[in-house]
Amino acid sequence: MIEKEVNPHFENFLFDWSTKFQFLVGGYGSSKSYHIALKLILKMLEEKRTALVVREVYDTHRDSTYSLLEEIVIDLGLEGRVKCLSSPMQLKFPNGSKIIFKGMDKPAKLKSINNVSIIWVEECSEVKYAGFKELLGRLRHPKLKLHMLLSTNPGGEDNWTFKHFFKDELTGRLVLDDHELYEKRTVITNDTYYHHSTAEDNLFLPESYVAQLEELKEYDPDLYRIARKGHFGVNGVRVLPQFEEWPHEEVMAAIKNVKKPINRVGMDFGFEESFNAVIRMAIDHDQKILYIYWQYYKNKMTDDLTAKDLEEFKRTKELIIADSAEPKAIQYYKQCGFRMKGAKKFQGSRFANTKKVKRFKKIICSKNCPDVIRELKYLTYQVDKEGNIIPDEFKIDPHTFSAIWYGLDGYEVSDLKGGSVSVLK
Repeated sequence: MIEKEVNPHFENFLFDWSTKFQFLVGGYGSSKSYHIALKLILKMLEEKRTALVVREVYDTHRDSTYSLLEEIVIDLGLEGRVKCLSSPMQLKFPNGSKIIFKGMDKPAKLKSINNVSIIWVEECSEVKYAGFKELLGRLRHPKLKLHMLLSTNPGGEDNWTFKHFFKDELTGRLVLDDHELYEKRTVITNDTYYHHSTAEDNLFLPESYVAQLEELKEYDPDLYRIARKGHFGVNGVRVLPQFEEWPHEEVMAAIKNVKKPINRVGMDFGFEESFNAVIRMAIDHDQKILYIYWQYYKNKMTDDLTAKDLEEFKRTKELIIADSAEPKAIQYYKQCGFRMKGAKKFQGSRFANTKKVKRFKKIICSKNCPDVIRELKYLTYQVDKEGNIIPDEFKIDPHTFSAIWYGLDGYEVSDLKGGSVSVLK
C-alpha cells in the first residue's frame, strides 16, 4: 500500500482516467508536472502499459521529466522494484510496464514506437501543432484505453494549444471558454479533462516563492499573467490594441453610413515564403476609423496568375498603391491594364507608417478577411536584448500590415497642425 500526501486540488485528477485527453494548464510552481508524473507511476504499477513522455527537445528530459519521475520513485520507496535507466532514459516496472522518453526534435525516433497507450506531452505549447497530430497517430493499442496528458504554462491565444483546446476565433470553433476554466478550476467536456492550477494550489511551496511571483505584477505584467495567474492572453505589447473584428454585413453597413468615405487599396508583393497581399479599405476621416473589408492573400503565384485573380480591379479602375521596391512588377500590372503606383519609401518609413495606423481610434475588420485578423489581432512588437520594444519590428512578418501601409500612402489620420486630408485621384 503506497501512501503519499498530495495537494488537495489534484486528488481527483490523480485517479481520473475517464477521458482520452487531460489538459493541465497553470502558473509557475503549481505542481501540475509533479502530479502528472505521480499519476503516471501509479498507473504503470496498476496496469501493464507503455507510456511515452515527450518534450520538444529530447535532451531537456534529463533535468525535467526523467529526474522528476526518478525522484518520485525514490520518494515512494520503489527504487528496488522500478528500474530507472539513464542510457537510454527509461523506467521499467516489475509488471512489464515501461516509460520511454522522446523528443520532437528527433521525429524519426517516433516511428519505431509500438503499443503506446499513454502519452504525456510536457510543455506542450512548445511542441508544434503538426507534432501533436503526429503523436496522436502514435497513440494506439489493440486493447487498452488510450490517454494523452498535456501540461503547459499558458502562452498566447495564437498558440495551437489555445486554438485546439479552447477556441479558434478565425474558424469560429469553440470548445471551452478559458475563463470558465479559471473560475471552475476543473471542467470535463469533449472527452477532455481540463485542470487549472496556480501557486496557491501547491501547499508545499514556500511563501517567499509566491511573494516573488507576486512582484512580477509591478514590472512584467505579461509574465505575471502567465506565471502567477496561469491565464492565456497576448504575449507582448500589442501593436494595434484598437483592432476589432465584425461580421462582414455590419462592416459594409457601417461604411455605407460614412458621410464621405475615403477608399484605398494597398498591395504587398511576395512569392515563396511571403505573400501577395491586397487589402481594400474605407476610411471614416471624421471619426478616425479604418475599415478593412476585402483581402487577397496568396503565395507562390507568378504575376500573370495574380493578375488573373485580380481581374476585377481592371474593370473597377481602383488605384492600387503597391510596394515601390518592386518596380518591374508594378510596370507589368500597369501594362496589363491595372491602375497601380508605388508607395513612397524613405528612411524610417516603417516606423512612420506604423504610427500612422496606430492613430486610428478604431480599426474594424470584416470577418471575411481571416488573414488580416490572424496577422494583426495579436500582432506584437519585437524586443531587444534588454526587453525594450523595437517600434518598427514585429514578432511575425505581417504582409497585410504592409499592404495597409502602402494603401494609406499620402493619407494622414490626424494632422495636429490643421492640415487637409490627402485624397488620391
